[in-house]
Amino acid sequence: MPSNVIDSLFFKDLFGSPAMRAVFDDLNLLQKWLDFEAALARAESKLGLVPTEAAAEITRQARAENMDTSAIKKGIDDTVHPLVSVIWQLSKRCQGEAGGYVHWGATTQDVMDTALVLQIRDASALFGQTMDDLMDAMSQLAQTHRDTPIAGRTHGQQALPTTFGFKVAVWLAEMHRHRERWQTSEHRVLMGEFGGAVGTLAGVTQGSPVGLAVDGIAIQKAVLDELGLYTPPIAWHTSRDGLAEFATHIAMLAALMGRIANEVIHLQKQEFGEVEEPFEMGKVGSSTMPQKRNPMICEAILAMARLCRQHATTAIDTLLYNEHERDWSSVHMEWAYLPELCIMAHGAMELTLRVLRGLQVYPERMRRNMDITHGLLLAERVMFELGQHIGRQEAHDVVYANAMQAVEERRPFLDCLASDERVTAHIDAAKLATLLNPEQYTGLAAVFVDRVLNL
Repeated sequence: MPSNVIDSLFFKDLFGSPAMRAVFDDLNLLQKWLDFEAALARAESKLGLVPTEAAAEITRQARAENMDTSAIKKGIDDTVHPLVSVIWQLSKRCQGEAGGYVHWGATTQDVMDTALVLQIRDASALFGQTMDDLMDAMSQLAQTHRDTPIAGRTHGQQALPTTFGFKVAVWLAEMHRHRERWQTSEHRVLMGEFGGAVGTLAGVTQGSPVGLAVDGIAIQKAVLDELGLYTPPIAWHTSRDGLAEFATHIAMLAALMGRIANEVIHLQKQEFGEVEEPFEMGKVGSSTMPQKRNPMICEAILAMARLCRQHATTAIDTLLYNEHERDWSSVHMEWAYLPELCIMAHGAMELTLRVLRGLQVYPERMRRNMDITHGLLLAERVMFELGQHIGRQEAHDVVYANAMQAVEERRPFLDCLASDERVTAHIDAAKLATLLNPEQYTGLAAVFVDRVLNL
C-alpha cells in the first residue's frame, strides 16, 4: 500500500502528474541502471576491452522486463546494497562468456548517479513543455488584460492603479528567467558519471602511463556519448552541485506556482471578488456549506509549493557531508527527495496551467474595488499635480493631511481636497475629479506588458 500522497490511490493526481510519476517509477529506474550497463559494454567493446558479441548480448539482456524484481528486492534486503543483485542477475542471464564482462571497471555509484541524471533529463523534458504551456497561457492573459485596470496593492493595502495584464506579465517575465536558467545550466546538470571506485578509472586502464590516461578518458567519453550525456572533467562522486542546482531551479518554479495560487486565493475572496479559479457545476466547496466556491485547486498548488521548498534546503545539505572520495549519505537523500520534488513541482505546474487557462476575471469588480476608498487610490497623482505649484514636499504634507482626514472622518477624498484652500488655490474641483480617475493613472503598465510579451 502506498504511504506517500504522491503514490496514493486517492490523492496522487492532486500531488503530481502521471507523466512525472512514470519518470521516477521503479521499473524506469531499473531500466536506467541497465541502460548504463549496456552502454558501458558497448563503449568498452569499441575500444577493445570487451568482445563485440559480449556487448551485444549484454545489451540484449539489459531490459527491465527481463529482470526478476522480487529477487532484486530480496538481494537489496540481504546485502544492503542497491545494485549488486541487479549485476548478479544480468550476468547470469547473459549467454556464453558475456556475463563476465558486465559492470567492467564501473562502481555502483557510477550507475546510480548516471541513472538519476537520465531520469532528470526525462523530467526536464516534461518541465520544459509545461513551462512553455504556462508561458502561452500567461501571454494570452496578459494580452487580454493589458489595459484592464486593477488596484495595485502594497503591504496588503491599495496603493496605485495598475492593470491585471501587468500583474500577469510579472509572472511571465519570471517564467522566462526560469527557462533561461535551465537552458544555461544543462551542461552542468546533465553530466553522466563513470570514474570507478575512487574516480581514477584504474579498473579500465591498461598499458603504459600515457596509454592508461588516454584509454580511460576515451572509454568514459564513449560511455556517456552512448547515453547522450555530457562528460565531466573529473569524477563528481562527492560533488553534488549539479543535482542541487537542478533541485533549486525546480523549487523556484514551484514557488512561483505557489505565489500565483496565493494571489488567486486572495483575489477570489468575496471582499475582493476580482478573479476566480475555474469552476464547473459539480465542484463542491464544502460538505456542510452548499454555497461555498472555495479555491481548492489553488490551495493544492500552494500546499505542493510549500512542500517543495524544504527540498531546496535538502539539496544544499547534500553538498556538505561527503567524505573523502565517496560517501553515500547524500546519495541516499537524493533518491528520496528528488523524485518527490519533481513529482510535486510538476503537479503544481499542471494545476497552475489549469487555473490560468480557465481563470475567471471580473473587470467590473476590479473597477468597483478601486472606488472603495473614494479617491484615495490617486493621492500620489494629486500630490504630483499640486507639487508643480507648491513643491513636492509641501504638496505631500497637504495631501497627507487631507487623506488622513478622509480616512478618519470617512469622507470622500474629493470633498476633503475641494474644501482645502491650499489645494483649490491651484487646482479646481473639476480638475481634481479628473485626477481621481484611476483608469487614467496606470503609468507605463501597458508598455511593460508589451515588453514582456516581446521577450
